[in-house]
Amino acid sequence: MLLACVSLCGCFSLGNTRLYEDQLGYSRALGEAEKSEALLNVVRIRYADTPTFLQATQVISGYQLQRNVTGGFEAFPNASPNNILGGVGNFLSGSASAQLQQSPTFTFQPVTGEQFAESFIRPLSPVDLLPLVMSGMPVDVLFRLCVQSINDLSNAVALAQTGAAGSSDFFLLVRDLRRLQIAGLLVVRLRHTAVPAGTHGKSDPGHVYLSIATTRDPELRPVILEVKQLLSMSPGVSEAEIVYGRDPKPGQVAVLTRSILGVLSQLAIQIDVPPVDIERHRTMPTVGNIGLEKRPVVIIHSGTAAPADAFTSVRYQQTWFWIDDGDFDSKLAFTVVQILLALARTANAPGAILTIPAG
Repeated sequence: MLLACVSLCGCFSLGNTRLYEDQLGYSRALGEAEKSEALLNVVRIRYADTPTFLQATQVISGYQLQRNVTGGFEAFPNASPNNILGGVGNFLSGSASAQLQQSPTFTFQPVTGEQFAESFIRPLSPVDLLPLVMSGMPVDVLFRLCVQSINDLSNAVALAQTGAAGSSDFFLLVRDLRRLQIAGLLVVRLRHTAVPAGTHGKSDPGHVYLSIATTRDPELRPVILEVKQLLSMSPGVSEAEIVYGRDPKPGQVAVLTRSILGVLSQLAIQIDVPPVDIERHRTMPTVGNIGLEKRPVVIIHSGTAAPADAFTSVRYQQTWFWIDDGDFDSKLAFTVVQILLALARTANAPGAILTIPAG
């Protein structure tokens, strides 16, 4: 019996298994929480509510293992020798106990003040945005989310009463760019200028260039010519510098980027909200697309209850909003949004956000 107690107590241990389960479990839970937070902020913006961002700065999982083993044996001379384990006068006793206490600690920091302005209000820099194309992110999704205009071609405008749907040529351009990206004909090149020695407090934001390779594919040649025409590039030119703004110089393409709040607003204007909310003026009517692209970049449904297998879902007041797990395009675009939010949280790093000079 004593050996059984010791063996039972030895079954409780902490080791690699606990580390494995904690890392995966907390990582999964944090990812789901960030998805829900992003969707909730999109819904809040649609209803003219204030978005809130919390950043998990620390996760501590503490454990305490307590083990206890006791045993005893009492013998009496009058007891029968053949009854040593029981009988009237002889007693053998033992007990074992193990107690595992878990005390996780989560530290969250709200993003406010200057950090909020740097992370979510200032426009994204083309130097940071364009390289995402080379990482495999769909260029049409990135531009529809993060770009307000390319030269004189306008994307959809949030909260606008007229012209909210944007220019049809904008959606034609992003569709053609996506075709060239799939074919491997789009190349993004970065160039940084060396900062003179002894210069303090200054860093070169760099220059970004978009190159369009040539091809012998007869189906893609008209696409290349159309892209160059929409970008105001000469047919014989294969590269242009991407700059922030609206007034490009020769050899440049002007891209007016959005802030992270602008990205979330773009999703908000196309949410499928209940019609009664529009009738009661709780929100504005949904803004649709024009031209070739009729589908919202992320389809967000609403109803009295969300499906159990939704990709992510949140409840705002009395309505549930969710993204369908069977909608791969919406899930991919929403993942791009989460990556942009992750980049925004590192906005204090040099060159991570666009600096706009006064005036």
